[in-house]
Amino acid sequence: MTNDLTEITVVGGDKTGLVANVTTLLFERGINVEDIDQAVRDGVFRMTLHADTSEMVCTEETLRDALSDLGADLGVDIQVRFPTDRETRRIAALVTKESHCLEALLQARADGDLDAEIAVVIGNHDDLEPLADAYDVPFVDVGDETGVPDEDHLLEVLDDYEIDLVALARFIRILSPEVVFRYEDRIINVHPSLLPAFPGAKAYRQAKEEGVRIAGVTAHYVTTDLDQGPIISQRVFDVPDDASVEELRERGQPLEAEAFLEAIRLHLDDAVSSHRGRTSLRESADAEDYQLGLSGDAEAAQPDGPVDDLDSALRNAPESPSVPDPADD
Repeated sequence: MTNDLTEITVVGGDKTGLVANVTTLLFERGINVEDIDQAVRDGVFRMTLHADTSEMVCTEETLRDALSDLGADLGVDIQVRFPTDRETRRIAALVTKESHCLEALLQARADGDLDAEIAVVIGNHDDLEPLADAYDVPFVDVGDETGVPDEDHLLEVLDDYEIDLVALARFIRILSPEVVFRYEDRIINVHPSLLPAFPGAKAYRQAKEEGVRIAGVTAHYVTTDLDQGPIISQRVFDVPDDASVEELRERGQPLEAEAFLEAIRLHLDDAVSSHRGRTSLRESADAEDYQLGLSGDAEAAQPDGPVDDLDSALRNAPESPSVPDPADD
């Protein structure tokens, strides 16, 4: 969906008439709905709507107030993001204890390689607060003593910092629909396997136990289905025969950070679109500017044959040698 459309997100308890009430309000204000998607998960309703507000007969603030009042009447949360709201994107990095992805993200911003602000680091433990402090980024701990995050607090922080993109920098917790639905196609995770292989916990151990020769990492959009969101970028590495799980992790972690940053860059550049569970580069994006999978050198090393082409195989086949007739002996 292009950046010149307004995004309206509705999240709350499932009830009759939600869609009609919202679309009617928009129609009455001269707003044309371009795209609408809705889902229900664990009793939570979500609708994401994209609309052309360029010719609406009210101000942005008036529309925000009207939708907020409607949400209060219906008992749901309605959020509006106008195109002008996204001129400078704000990222929240969610972390647990592993530092490598957060470090890469913070350093990319410090080096001027990321066209967004790292507005806040949010943890379910406080282990990485010193790293956030070193880059002068606020840190908020939303976890209890066991690391279970308080999602109400998390949503408050995301709202307070006006977050556009949630970056799960090795955040080892599953987010509920209450969070995921509010940031549809705006949560990026990095998983230490070549999804869809080895989803869930202990992916490097799964790879080791299955005896794979090649393992990898995947950056993807988060959905309510664990590790099944649209894949954005992937990286691979060889698995030696005698490699331990820790050695696999050491090989994979730099690639986790690399794929994670590339996915974030693609998103911020509006270079990738997501549709029906798959991502693709937009026509306006130059594929040479991004690395979605293999590096150029690795891709050049790929064999170009044989392929399943019988006509070509017959043309390239040597002439059959003559076989002596036994009767001639």
